[in-house]
Amino acid sequence: MSWRPWFPGLALLVVMGVVPAPSFAAGKLDCELIAGSLSRLETLRETYPDRVGAKVDGTIARLADRYADRCVRLNHLQVLGSHNSYHIEPEPDLFQLLLSFDPMFLAWEYNHLPLDEQFSFQGIRQIELDLFHDPEGGYHADPLGLVLLSDDPDIRIPHFEPPGLKVFHVQELDFQTTCPTFVNCLEIIRDWSNANPGHLPTSVLLELKDDAILDPGFGFRLPLPFDAAALDGVDAEIRSVFAEKRLLTPDFVRGDRETLEEAILEDGWPTLADSRGKILFLMDNGGTKRALYREGRPSLEGRVIFTNADPGDEDAAFVKRNNPLSQGGDIADLVSQGYLVRTRADGDTVQAREGDPTQRDAALASGAQFVSSDYPVPNLDFGTDYFVQIPGGMPAACNPISAPSGCRNPSLERLRP
Repeated sequence: MSWRPWFPGLALLVVMGVVPAPSFAAGKLDCELIAGSLSRLETLRETYPDRVGAKVDGTIARLADRYADRCVRLNHLQVLGSHNSYHIEPEPDLFQLLLSFDPMFLAWEYNHLPLDEQFSFQGIRQIELDLFHDPEGGYHADPLGLVLLSDDPDIRIPHFEPPGLKVFHVQELDFQTTCPTFVNCLEIIRDWSNANPGHLPTSVLLELKDDAILDPGFGFRLPLPFDAAALDGVDAEIRSVFAEKRLLTPDFVRGDRETLEEAILEDGWPTLADSRGKILFLMDNGGTKRALYREGRPSLEGRVIFTNADPGDEDAAFVKRNNPLSQGGDIADLVSQGYLVRTRADGDTVQAREGDPTQRDAALASGAQFVSSDYPVPNLDFGTDYFVQIPGGMPAACNPISAPSGCRNPSLERLRP
């Protein structure tokens, strides 16, 4: 087999001894070779800027792109996530009424752009949706907070009438949302993905909500429980919108391995070439819901969602560690082993009001792949400049803990027209 350079100018550099000739292993370029070549060229560019300069810039970019495609994997990234990504704060009159009962409702004072605008303008590549079971439709269409502020006792929210999973924060009180149904949210994600081919794998964290809330005597409605049938319904709604080839599923990641955990620890997550343009679903819940979802499917066989699992279990691939201040060492250890980790840079509006970056900085340094925040931009009403961005990365950066040596931020996401 004769060797041909994979981009113009490489042959000359090989002859000069700057870059060694590439080797082939199982039909793929060796990652260590590409990383070494990339480093040598960057050193040459830095050492002789006037003599080499732009002559090698194109070669450097192509090497970095090739490395990203073949050698960088999903767990080698760090991306910005939004918390309760659909959320719109309560209407002013309702909000003031809630605050008169308890200042804890200040935690609801945040807004997010529509999902597609978060992807396009804020570099968000991980979102969070809260799901409420509603198989017959209309169960949450007349929240008490709406009725209290209306002269019409029969007022209802039309978007909450159709059957299917609903997306909002808290029953009865915090129901403003940019996408009221799960299918509606999924369609927005799908349409943005279709319009932006080549985007980095985008993750959707799902919190399945059926807990009661503290009732001061108003008779708050209890959410419908997520039983086994309801969990099957979550998978079904996802598959009603996304073709299998657009999903990054546990089966795809597990491959021929016996368990999902074995696959991610031994083989690693898919490369960027195999995962660009795909959507990944994660479960926020543990406990009973996780147990029901994996019942009879210990490695999530046939499932869509990766569970919030415990290392050592067969389904362990994604874990949640929300406090990087107390769990930073644990997060770094999990990331170095190959798990995907979600953590939070802020919560309940506290850090943004105080302008305190301590938790944010710990979250970024921890290496958690998903750093979630309510503030991809500052809230000017708080009078602080607090916000969260991935250092050096828009929309992603090479992970500070797990990224291999040839990873370069500009090569991670390459959108195609």
